[in-house]
Amino acid sequence: MHPLQCALRAQRCLRRGPLASVSWLLLRTCRAHSSVPNSACPSPERPQGDGVGKDFSSRLATGPTFQDFLRSASVPPERPSSSEVEDPPPYLTADELLGGQRRVYLETYGCQMNVNDTEIAWSILQKSGYLRTNSLQEADVILLVTCSIREKAEQTIWNRLHQLKSLKSKRLRSRVPLRIGILGCMAERLKEEILNREKMVDILAGPDAYRDLPRLLAVAESGQQAANVLLSLDETYADVMPVQTSPSATSAFVSIMRGCDNMCSYCIVPFTRGRERSRPIASILEEVRKLSEQGLKEVTLLGQNVNSFRDNSEVQFNSAVSTNLSRGFSTNYKAKQGGLRFAHLLDQVSRIDPEMRIRFTSPHPKDFPDEVLQLIHERDNICKQIHLPAQSGSSRVLEAMRRGYSREAYVELIQHIRESIPGVSLSSDFIAGFCGEMEEDHLQTVSLLREVQYNIGFLFAYSMRQQKTRAYHRLKDDIPEEPSKRSATDLCGRNDGNLKVIFPDVEVEDVTNSGLRVRAQPGDYVLVKITSASSQTLKGHVLCKTTLKDSTAYC
Repeated sequence: MHPLQCALRAQRCLRRGPLASVSWLLLRTCRAHSSVPNSACPSPERPQGDGVGKDFSSRLATGPTFQDFLRSASVPPERPSSSEVEDPPPYLTADELLGGQRRVYLETYGCQMNVNDTEIAWSILQKSGYLRTNSLQEADVILLVTCSIREKAEQTIWNRLHQLKSLKSKRLRSRVPLRIGILGCMAERLKEEILNREKMVDILAGPDAYRDLPRLLAVAESGQQAANVLLSLDETYADVMPVQTSPSATSAFVSIMRGCDNMCSYCIVPFTRGRERSRPIASILEEVRKLSEQGLKEVTLLGQNVNSFRDNSEVQFNSAVSTNLSRGFSTNYKAKQGGLRFAHLLDQVSRIDPEMRIRFTSPHPKDFPDEVLQLIHERDNICKQIHLPAQSGSSRVLEAMRRGYSREAYVELIQHIRESIPGVSLSSDFIAGFCGEMEEDHLQTVSLLREVQYNIGFLFAYSMRQQKTRAYHRLKDDIPEEPSKRSATDLCGRNDGNLKVIFPDVEVEDVTNSGLRVRAQPGDYVLVKITSASSQTLKGHVLCKTTLKDSTAYC
């Protein structure tokens, strides 16, 4: 058989595999640069004379070079349009890939990216003939889009699976079997543990495998567990239009990039979401235009590191332009060059509809060049709100976290942002109790909160992510849980309105025993005079220990 025919036959077999585009790319490049017909290619079994050898050498010299292959490889392979139907795998028929009117129930846990992933997964399933239901009892397929950022998030899913187990066991035999799937980061991180620990889970799909959901569900129908947790270097779902879960929604999330290259020592995201890759700007603008035409009034651009956006989809974008980082910031990876950056995208998106508000999350402080800040200041429809995750106020802890900046550099950036965007609203993330954190480090974080005076703060106790992270392999989680969560000088209780009330742990009068002074113990009732309040918590000083009956005399 002719070698080229062998290559073509192999390419057809690999059509659904990740190497298919590479095979086709190489063949297409050879054809484009060679004017010699296929019949002229010598067979390895055919002896060649000196004349034939010289002819081959001359053709080789005038043929494509290594640079030609590199240029072609820089252009991502085209995906088939949604109207084109790919051939089913050899063990399934086209009909078996269809949903057959089965009803899907979707539950979403975690961040805004998971909300967007839910809309992407549903868009793919809807095109395959599945129906959506908001009732667990009606569902034939239950899919949980999961989070793995902290242990508590994963425990929530384990608890939910125990609840669904009884639902699956009580399923009437007259109905089609109930299939349960785990999607997203938890599927990517735990893989075999989920399948082995919970036999009732039928499918696993990582964040880059949602296109494979119809096949996974078809395999599960045969009674087998099915999984695809392969991470991709290029999957952005650019050609998948997410289906809004709420028809009456006035805002929407638009994913512009996926993955993260920062490799902070505590973070599991690079291992569950993969490397950074950005959508082509054209596909993002098209999605935003459609949302504007539908009457939506607000769009949030999403990404694990949203402002590191870099569109390298076109060769002309790949100029050797260096990346401008915020002053005093560095990266854990080799500096990247070229591509259309976040400022260009933000400019284009804000021009689509002047009456549509634009937000973005979650950014990294290192990627705030002046052109981005100037654009936010100038455009009325770009919200004057920036999420600026600090994680700690201690330079020592920041270095252990591999954040790429010091406290001083972060504070300088805050000042520069406030000078560039007067009245800007700032929010931040903080981790308490990181490996090796001392009381002095914690107090520096508290002082940063007071110095910056954020509009909103999201504070979390550190949760070690096993197996993958640098902190797991190189640092020791040596902070006891209780001190990291509770103050040694304060007590906490709840009032009738179920609001948390914090007050000092001091001796107070016990009105049930006149003249006696005691410290409040768990289960005691105390009267507290409220002196300050936040959106979630009340603070005050304790007046006395009392009973429910006696407390009415003071109210």
